[in-house]
Amino acid sequence: MDKVKQMWAFVDAVDKGSLARAALGQDITPVMLGRRIDALERRLGVKLLHRTTRHLTLTESGSVFLEHCRRLLADIDLAETIVSEGRDQASGHLIVSAPAAFGRLHVAPHAPAYLAANPNVQISFNLTDHVVDLVREGYELGIRIGGVLDPSFVAVRLATNRRVVCGTPDYLARCGVPRTLEELAQHNCLAFNLQGGQQRGWYFQKDGKPVTIKVNGNLDCNDGELLHRWASEGLGLAWRSTWEIQAQLASGELVTVLDEYALPDYDIMAVYMQQRHLPARVRSFIDTLKAVYAQPGYWTRPPAARP
Repeated sequence: MDKVKQMWAFVDAVDKGSLARAALGQDITPVMLGRRIDALERRLGVKLLHRTTRHLTLTESGSVFLEHCRRLLADIDLAETIVSEGRDQASGHLIVSAPAAFGRLHVAPHAPAYLAANPNVQISFNLTDHVVDLVREGYELGIRIGGVLDPSFVAVRLATNRRVVCGTPDYLARCGVPRTLEELAQHNCLAFNLQGGQQRGWYFQKDGKPVTIKVNGNLDCNDGELLHRWASEGLGLAWRSTWEIQAQLASGELVTVLDEYALPDYDIMAVYMQQRHLPARVRSFIDTLKAVYAQPGYWTRPPAARP
C-alpha cells in the first residue's frame, strides 16, 4: 500500500504542477506528500523530480517511470471501479464544469431527474466562463462550446450549435443591416471583454478561411447573459450561440445577419480525459444530456417549459 501511495503522490504532483495542489487533492499536507516522493526516490535509487519552490521538473528517469506509474495506477483504479461500482450502475461523486449561462439553463436543471434515476450519484457543478484545467482541478466531465480541444481528451458531441450575429428588428431598422463583415465597424457591437477592458474579436469564415473581426461599441462586459439581454433590448448587435437565442429567432424577437460568414461548427461537447474505463456516472450523465437535447423542439421552448 505504501508503494501505491508513493506512486500516487508522484503522479499527482506532476499532473497538478505543485506539491501543494497535489496534497490538497489527497487531503494530506504538502510535507507528507513530499516525504512520500522522497521515500519513492530512495527506494528506487534515482531522482525523479527536480523541485523548487515554484516549479517541478521531471528527470529523464522520472519521465520513464511516470508512464509506467500511470498504467499501473489506471489498472488499480479500473479494478476498484469495476468491483465497487459495476459497469452499468452509476454511483459516486460526479464533478462537472460548464459555461456559466449554458450550465444554468441547460445542464444543472437536468440534474434532479438524473439523480432520481441514479440515487447513488452525487453531482457538483462549477459554472464559469473561464476554461478550467479538468485534470489539475479535479473535474471528471467538462461541457464545452466550440474552441480547440486537447487531443488527450475525448469529446462527445451533445448538440449542434452555431455562433451568429443577431439584433432586434427595431435595431436593424434604425441602423441598417450589415451585408459584409467590414460593415460591422459601422455598428454598435456588444462585445465580451477581457482583462484590461480589451475586447475579443468575433470569429467568422470568409472564402473558406477563418477570420477574426475586431468590433467596437459603447457597451461591453464579461457576462454573456447581460450581452444577450442588451441585444434583446435593441442596444446593438451581439455574437451569440444559437442554443441561447433559438426561441427568440423562432418568435422573430431577434434576427440573424451575416449568416453566410458564420463558423460551421461551434458544437456543444462533453469532454473527459481518455481512460480505459469510463465511470458509469460520467457515461450515463452524457447520455442523459444527449437524449434531452435531442427532444423535438427542445431548443425553441421557453426555459420554464423545458424538462
